[in-house]
Amino acid sequence: MKTYSVKKADIERAWHVMDAEGKTLGRLATEAAVLLKGKHKPIYTTNLDVGDYVIVINAKKVVVTGNKTDQKMYYRHSNYPGGLKSANYARMMEKHPTRIIEHAIKGMLPHNRLGAAMFKKLKVYTGPTHPHEAQVQGK
Repeated sequence: MKTYSVKKADIERAWHVMDAEGKTLGRLATEAAVLLKGKHKPIYTTNLDVGDYVIVINAKKVVVTGNKTDQKMYYRHSNYPGGLKSANYARMMEKHPTRIIEHAIKGMLPHNRLGAAMFKKLKVYTGPTHPHEAQVQGK
């Protein structure tokens, strides 16, 4: 019996649409990260990107529990002295609702080139429509 090694030609990518309406942020992010990594497939390998494409719609309607709306903070830095900027969840939801989901999912992927390749297969949209109907229909 020989060990099976996955080749790039063996990888088939599907398209998954996830509706964020009424879902908790963390639970939605874990489901999406599993699909992006390919852990739901029997050919999953840690050193290859075998995951699928994920489309998240209704990003504006994702919910968080407890007092996270006021207490959860997002930070970024301009790389200049004193350039640390912060915004809470409510402000991020007003200005950039897609970044909240992208930030949560990116933190669950590997922090290297492989994770960057997986992250490119994520598409997040604020409303219920997306421009990938042809890909989703042609499963």
